Amino acid sequence: MKEIRALLFDVFGTVVDWRTSLIQDFSQWGAPRFPNADWPGLIDAWRAAYIPSMNRVRHGGRRWANLDTLHRESLTDLAPNFGLPTLADPDLTHLVQGWHRLNPWPDSVPGLTRLKRRFIIAPLSNGNLSLLLNMAKHAALPWDTIFAADLFHHYKPDAETYLGAASLLNLPPHQILMTAAHNADLQAAHALGLRTAFIPRPTEYGPNQTRDLTRENTCDFVAQDIEHLAAQLSAK
Repeated sequence: MKEIRALLFDVFGTVVDWRTSLIQDFSQWGAPRFPNADWPGLIDAWRAAYIPSMNRVRHGGRRWANLDTLHRESLTDLAPNFGLPTLADPDLTHLVQGWHRLNPWPDSVPGLTRLKRRFIIAPLSNGNLSLLLNMAKHAALPWDTIFAADLFHHYKPDAETYLGAASLLNLPPHQILMTAAHNADLQAAHALGLRTAFIPRPTEYGPNQTRDLTRENTCDFVAQDIEHLAAQLSAK
């Protein structure tokens, strides 16, 4: 473990609480304009479209498009089903930009700040660069650098994302610790030689979450949150 030089983080769900953030943001913004909107229902359906929309890119069903574009396309299709009329362009833009305004879990900023003193820390996210930059400013995330999907024109779990970040850091995979709340992300990283850390976020998908409650794969670390992970690494 003393060989670890850098920590890469999944962002949506691991570092930021996307569901609570979006429900609060959209409910406040939309109350006077869209009183019949089902914001929790829309947000859950929108997130459910996330992986299928990326898979169409990953498997050649469409040309490269960044996450903002995919989010906009999914929202346009879903909005009428959740009490929203046909949305004007400014409204679509505001809602898509909601993913740029997500709030961190309470442990994220203090935990990342502690880790930053010893390690390189960066997101390795399916978000695009502008999204992750805006989120970092909004949430005060103290990244050293940012690895976004549009740098590689690939989405996780494609190998090009994990190995692309390692290449840009000029580090072998075994000197990088991939940290996520999602077992599939960690399984893909582990298969490529990265070290892995699992942090459960049992309310990421709301009160009835049924997946990613516990570690399902071999991991080098399991931590309660990012502060706990920092404490474990400081002891090594």
